[in-house]
Amino acid sequence: MHDQSVAVFDHFLGVLSAILAKAEAHCEARRIDPAALLGFRLFPDMFSLTRQVQLASDFAKGAAARLSGVANPAMPDTEATFAELQDRIARTRAFLATVTPAMVAGAETRMVTFRTGGQDMTLPGQTYLSRVALPNFFFHLATAYNILRHNGLELGKRDFIGY
Repeated sequence: MHDQSVAVFDHFLGVLSAILAKAEAHCEARRIDPAALLGFRLFPDMFSLTRQVQLASDFAKGAAARLSGVANPAMPDTEATFAELQDRIARTRAFLATVTPAMVAGAETRMVTFRTGGQDMTLPGQTYLSRVALPNFFFHLATAYNILRHNGLELGKRDFIGY
């Protein structure tokens, strides 16, 4: 379970960090106000780049916490700069580093309760991971990537995969 959850979240948060570093360099090179990129949305009813990063962090740390049975670290959504988003990613990855394989051993059958749509839902850990946590994490990661591609960043599949 650790390889399917914590290790995946950690790797792709590293990818997100690298992509954000490229975005910050893009803003500096083209003299773009970073706030314009951080606040960009693909469509008016979608979340901004900043919120996409916050939500990717939330799904990673929330899933690791639920699967391991430890408290989910609180992180207020106050980031307004690339540096602050990088710090959030670093804090999320530092938390993930504390979740050992032994802590999630057997989590595939452990019942996990989470809140969605204003209601509590309980699923076996493997179902929660594969049908809720990972899809939501990758949705927000891909949307952040797409916001940056849409705004002219030269990113490719290797940037998204991280190899």
